[in-house]
Amino acid sequence: MSQSALPVFINGLNALSGILDKAVEFAAAKKIDDSVLLQMRLSPDQFPLIRQIQIMTDSAKNGSARVSGVEPPKHADKEASFAELKTRITETITFLETIDENAFNAGADKQIVFPLGKLYKGEMKGDAYVTHFMIANFYFHFTTAYAILRHSGVDIGKMSFLGAIPMTRTAV
Repeated sequence: MSQSALPVFINGLNALSGILDKAVEFAAAKKIDDSVLLQMRLSPDQFPLIRQIQIMTDSAKNGSARVSGVEPPKHADKEASFAELKTRITETITFLETIDENAFNAGADKQIVFPLGKLYKGEMKGDAYVTHFMIANFYFHFTTAYAILRHSGVDIGKMSFLGAIPMTRTAV
């Protein structure tokens, strides 16, 4: 179970960090204040880019901590710049790298209780939580962050999103 989740989160967060580098370059080249991009959203009723990234990091670190039975690092959700978001991403990756795979795997049969917004909570067995909620939620917010930046004109594509996945690429 750990190998189906932890490397996915770490790769996605590293890919997001690279995407944010491109967003910074784009903003500088177009003379757009970073705060404009950070507050962009796809739809008026969706969270802005900055919140998508906060939720994405929280999903990976808090979910992994719940399954593993450890305390996650706390973030105050006060980021206001790309640099601060990149620091949050780095801290999340560092935490994920400390997760004991045996403890994570042992969480497969645990009942996991987790927040669903501010008003509700969910409860699932650990294996279902990881495969059907954590990974899906992580990718939902990652995809939305990517789409906000792509829609804003940042020069990113599928390979930016995929990051450094282990594969061999050959011409056909």
